[in-house]
Amino acid sequence: MRPSPLDLSEAPVPAYGVRSLSDLLPAIAAGFRLTAGKGRTAIPATELRLDPAERVCVLLVDGLGAEQLRDHAAYAPFLAGLLGDGDDAGRDGARVLTAGFPSTTATSLASFGTGLPAGRHGLAGYTVAVPGRDVLMNQLRWEPWTDPVRWQPHPTVFGMLHARGVHTAQVLPSRFATTALTLIAVSGGRFVAADDADERMDRAARELGAAGQTLVYTYLSDLDAAGHQDGVDSDTWRDQLIRVDRLAQRLANRLPPRSALYVTSDHGMVDVAPDRRVDYDHDPALRGGVALLGGEARARHVYTSPGAAADVHAAWRESLGDRMWVATRDEAVEAGWFGPRVDDRVLPRIGDVVAVAHGDVAVVATESEPGASAMVGLHGALTSAELTVPLLQVRS
Repeated sequence: MRPSPLDLSEAPVPAYGVRSLSDLLPAIAAGFRLTAGKGRTAIPATELRLDPAERVCVLLVDGLGAEQLRDHAAYAPFLAGLLGDGDDAGRDGARVLTAGFPSTTATSLASFGTGLPAGRHGLAGYTVAVPGRDVLMNQLRWEPWTDPVRWQPHPTVFGMLHARGVHTAQVLPSRFATTALTLIAVSGGRFVAADDADERMDRAARELGAAGQTLVYTYLSDLDAAGHQDGVDSDTWRDQLIRVDRLAQRLANRLPPRSALYVTSDHGMVDVAPDRRVDYDHDPALRGGVALLGGEARARHVYTSPGAAADVHAAWRESLGDRMWVATRDEAVEAGWFGPRVDDRVLPRIGDVVAVAHGDVAVVATESEPGASAMVGLHGALTSAELTVPLLQVRS
């Protein structure tokens, strides 16, 4: 007999407004003690409190979950030493945050840069349906092209701080200079191109010392790529973690006076074995009544044919409900997965059914998504391994 479906009320919810990735820049901005200014857009409020600093740099390491860092502390002694362990992590030092939902790069970068959850900025998954069109949009690659500012109209915290006189800069690989995701998530102020990772750390430190009140953002992506290709439990991933640790320490050692460095991430990652994967493309029970399959293997948006939503929800719940939280759109919104508020323009981007992995399972699509289905390391769900990210602090 199949086990009972999971109770949706037991699904974790990101700590929006308190200790989520979307709270980081608003908390840093509060430390600058700026006046609101008549007619200016207010920076989102947060309960997260950080010690003020005149100059702040944020290094975001793609794919570095707090649990993965703790489990591989020997390979990253500098970063792991900042994390602490056990109950110490996550206390007053704010050493951990939660990513938003889904715990995926496009969503997290938009949350980080705007200070808003996905229900507000609208990047509600890796791929989501374009309302009014029978097509999925890849929000990482921005395909098919959609006007970025119409898709995500909220200003970035970088832009709002720049308008208030704070020197803001993004020190990133040159390929990110003109991407839509950069524009709507982390733009504002000065873009500094640095393709070599060591140079990127050095230029971030120099940019940090270029003015009084300063906010600098920089980014490393190779750890995430290694995890997708070979898994978190691989020598490739561990080698990249060693490199990340060295680069973070390089940046920390070059901080100018009166500076703070925060190291964080957009999501964690889990390895899912082949025998724990369900292939949507070869499962008639899952495919029936489905018009589009969005999201990713650990967090699926299921868009149904007209009139089929209830049947699809029942079929997915019957097939996967003991391994995934399977919710209707209304249930997912009510549970607060996408934040305490979901804007009307965002609602149609959320699946009629939302299926979120619990434990060791993934819904792949080997024919329609061959590349993604071959990935070893995956993310997107609400498990602690995917949702919890570090927030590590260094002060000059």
